[in-house]
Amino acid sequence: MPAPGKTLEIRTSPHILSGYSVDSIMFNVVLALLPVTAFAIFAFGLAGLLTLSMALVSCVLTEHLICRATGKPTTIGDWSVTITGLLYGLTLPPSLPLWMVAVGGVICVAMGKALFGGLGYNTFNPALVGRAVLQAAFPVAMTTWIAGFTAGRFTSLPSSTLTLPFTEPTVDAVTSATPLALWKFSRETTAVADLATGFTSGSAGETSSILIILGGLYLIARNMMNWRIPVSIIAAVFVLSGALHLVDPTRYASPVFMIFSGGLMLGAMFMASDMVGSPMTSIGCYLYGALIGVVTVVIRTWGGLPEGVMYAILLGNAVTPHLDRWFRPRVYGTATKEAAS
Repeated sequence: MPAPGKTLEIRTSPHILSGYSVDSIMFNVVLALLPVTAFAIFAFGLAGLLTLSMALVSCVLTEHLICRATGKPTTIGDWSVTITGLLYGLTLPPSLPLWMVAVGGVICVAMGKALFGGLGYNTFNPALVGRAVLQAAFPVAMTTWIAGFTAGRFTSLPSSTLTLPFTEPTVDAVTSATPLALWKFSRETTAVADLATGFTSGSAGETSSILIILGGLYLIARNMMNWRIPVSIIAAVFVLSGALHLVDPTRYASPVFMIFSGGLMLGAMFMASDMVGSPMTSIGCYLYGALIGVVTVVIRTWGGLPEGVMYAILLGNAVTPHLDRWFRPRVYGTATKEAAS
């Protein structure tokens, strides 16, 4: 009797695949980050290039060495650690000493990712974990900003960039306060056009909000980002800061300023939307985004620091498991407990 030509395959769901793999999604995120990365290098010259390069190399090398040390195949080919390195570098002051950048890169991957089990298991955004540690360990260096678009930015470096490890950096370049710091401590406003295009001081990623938005829209169009998260973050910031601004315009910044200043746009588009650290349900994403937006405004308005996006996202990451437990998706064809009773 001839053997049957086909056999029955029994497998678990999903049975229909979208065709997107992890490395495909991660590669597209890298593509979405390239415009803002290139603009950051254009704005800060060699300092921006070396900061971003050291951040990327330290993250990639750390992941490779951890994989080798644990006897696992290297995972640098899935592009996830490349995203971590780019995002981490974009959150840093371009004048930060390179040895500090390298230390933070090791912390990003070792503590923020590998310690939790690697890709898909990290509770917190790895890039923000590294930056948070640097913020606590080196507060002065992490709040020293150099002006962008200077004449000699492609031929010279701030002296702090090449500072020897464990020595106090000195900055001989032109320093400048960020728009958030100018508003918080001096009540000086910055033109919205400068905020949107990136002609301001700040971290490497506090450059062109327009390019960040375009990168986010690219991922949303390809269904590689949950649009509910950035929309709810921006909406929460707009509503709360708008209400405060109506109460006292001289004390509270306008909602447009709050949205386009600092690292809000980069955080909303590329960090808070991390698939691992964000909720799975739609209502969970709305609440998660609203929490991040509210905490950001609270820290910026009443906190000691002018910026609060980093801490807001880390807090949102911590709440995500609870949101997933409180708002579990209903299995198709079943009723909720209330309806069943």
